[in-house]
Amino acid sequence: MNRALWEPAGVYLNTASYGLPPRPAWDALQAALADWHSGRTSWEHWGDSTEAARAAFARLVGVDVQRVAAGSTVSELVGCVVTALPAGSRVVTPDVEFTSLLFPLLVQERLEVRTVPPARLAEAVADGADVVAFSAVQMSTGEVADLEAVAAAARRHGALTICDVTQAAGWLPLDGSRFDAVVCAAYKWLMSPRGTAFLAVSDRVLERVVPHSAGWYAGEDPHASYFGPPLRLATSARRLDVSPAWFSWVGTQPALEVIERIGIAAIHEHDVGLANRFRSGLGLAPSDSAIVSCDVPNGAQRLLDAGIMAAQRGGLLRTSWHVYNDASDVDRALDALA
Repeated sequence: MNRALWEPAGVYLNTASYGLPPRPAWDALQAALADWHSGRTSWEHWGDSTEAARAAFARLVGVDVQRVAAGSTVSELVGCVVTALPAGSRVVTPDVEFTSLLFPLLVQERLEVRTVPPARLAEAVADGADVVAFSAVQMSTGEVADLEAVAAAARRHGALTICDVTQAAGWLPLDGSRFDAVVCAAYKWLMSPRGTAFLAVSDRVLERVVPHSAGWYAGEDPHASYFGPPLRLATSARRLDVSPAWFSWVGTQPALEVIERIGIAAIHEHDVGLANRFRSGLGLAPSDSAIVSCDVPNGAQRLLDAGIMAAQRGGLLRTSWHVYNDASDVDRALDALA
C-alpha cells in the first residue's frame, strides 16, 4: 500500500464511519471548489466525474455500467427499489441491520418484514420470503454475510435480493451480478466525499421500479431534459439517477480509481491481515472481516487518549482497518489497550 497517498494526523481506525480521501481525490475536490469560488469555469465537466465514477463502481462490483444508478444516500436508493415490491411481499432481513436499509422497508405497511439473526438469513429465505434485504458486512459487528448461501437460497425460491455493500465495497471482493439490487454509500471504504451513492439493479428490478425522484439527470439525454414534457427517461438504470452533487462526485471519481489501481484483492489481503493481527493481540480468533468488534471496557476512549481514532458501537469497541493503516498502527493500538 502506498501510504503516501493519505495524510492521517494520527492513527485512524474508523473507516466504518468514514474513509480518508487519497491525495488525488482531495486535490480534485480542492480544485473544483476553487473554480466554484472564483466562477472561472462552467459546470459540465463536474458532471463528467459522475459518469466516470459510475463506470469505476460498475467495474469494482462486476456489473455492466448500464445497470448502475447514481444517487446521494443508501436510504434514498433503497426507497426507490421498494417501489418494485408488490403489496404483501414477505421481506426477511437481519435483526441487526443498519437502519438506512431497514427503515425504507419498515415504513411500508404494505410489506411484511421479518427479522432474523444474520447467520439464519439463507435458512429464513428457504422458509418462505419474497425478498431478502441485508448488508454484505454488518456495520456493528463486522460480520461478513455468507453471500453465496443467501444468493443460492434466493435463486432456488425466486426471492428478490437487496444487498447493501457500504461496509464491503472497497475491501471485500464482490460479484454484484448475483443480486437484484446492490446499494452502496461511497464515503466509507470507497474513501469518497459524503453525498455519493450507487445502486446496481437487475432487469426485473428495473422493469418494476418507479423512478419517483426522476429529474433532468434521469433523462435519456440529460442536457435535452431541462424543461417541458413529454417524459423522456433513460432506458438504462440511469432513469433512477438523481441530480449529482457536483463536488462530491469530483472527489469520488479519483478515489475509486485509486482503489482500482491498488486492486481489491490486494486491499482485502492487507485489511483482513491487519484486523487479524489486532485480533491475535487481543487473544481473539482470526476472522474474515476488516472490522473488529470486541468487548474492551472504555476501549474507544483509551485509544483516543493515545491519539487513535476508533468507535464505540453497541457497547463494543469497533476498529476498522484499511489501506492507510499498517502493522505499526496495530502495535500502537494494542499498546494503548494493554
